[in-house]
Amino acid sequence: MNTELTNILNNFKEKNILVIGDIMLDKYIFGNVERISPEAPVQIVNVKKEKFIPGGAANVANNIAALNANAFMVGVTGNDNEANILLNELKKRNINTEGIITDQNKPTTQKVRILGQKQQLLRIDYEKKDYLNKETENKIIAFIKEKIEKIDAIIISDYAKGVITKNLIENIKKIAGNKIIIVDPKPKHKDFYKNTTLITPNLKEAREMADNEENLIKELNTSILVTKGEKGMSLLEKDGNITNIPTKAKEVYDVSGAGDTVVATLTLALSSNATLKQAAILANHAAGITVGKIGTSTVTTEEIKASLKNE
Repeated sequence: MNTELTNILNNFKEKNILVIGDIMLDKYIFGNVERISPEAPVQIVNVKKEKFIPGGAANVANNIAALNANAFMVGVTGNDNEANILLNELKKRNINTEGIITDQNKPTTQKVRILGQKQQLLRIDYEKKDYLNKETENKIIAFIKEKIEKIDAIIISDYAKGVITKNLIENIKKIAGNKIIIVDPKPKHKDFYKNTTLITPNLKEAREMADNEENLIKELNTSILVTKGEKGMSLLEKDGNITNIPTKAKEVYDVSGAGDTVVATLTLALSSNATLKQAAILANHAAGITVGKIGTSTVTTEEIKASLKNE
């Protein structure tokens, strides 16, 4: 089994994956806390360094690139300095940014996390959740049409910040034909995801979408991988097969971005001819690695191979 899984991992580097969704800039401010402010009962953070990382759907693309595949990022930024930082961070990671459209009406979504002695103290969000205007939506559709022939699979990374619309997903399904479409969903958009290959809700999201996963499968005509934190994952396939997979995490430091790692690994595995079960096992190993790292992070194929070897 491990030899088969290793062979699947080796095939990742040939793949072209299109990621579409709500892209964000994650900003981390690291500092020391030694006193309380005289102005209010709050901690004073003496800033030591700042770090920028692609977040949201951009973290999915970052995970694809870290796994040796080619990521084509499709999404929207504002016309602001944060957009320049984000595009620069994506290009540093060899992620194709041609499909990122500037929308004058939206700021670049940014999440600022302030940490003192490695403890997160505060998060500040800059965002505007309005849906895309028709002009921007049409530019995205045109880009996907232009690139689709070279694409092996599509990831829809929905953070409900306005990029994913019903019309956009209907067009993606038509353009994609029989290609793999994996969705990291939001419950409010449940009806958008009908007839896709697989959706990857966490347990809370799955419960919001339906009383039980079997009903959700019938309603959406899709397979489901439910992520359950320390309880691992459950794969429910359209044909009725259910596989429960215990977690591989040894220590959990930070769960932020773990879902992005799961969907990236799953998609690359399926596009490398893995079965749904094999893809879920690899994604579970990848998630176990990423939650052991601090901050929004990625994994490599070598790390997954090492995890398989230690099983």
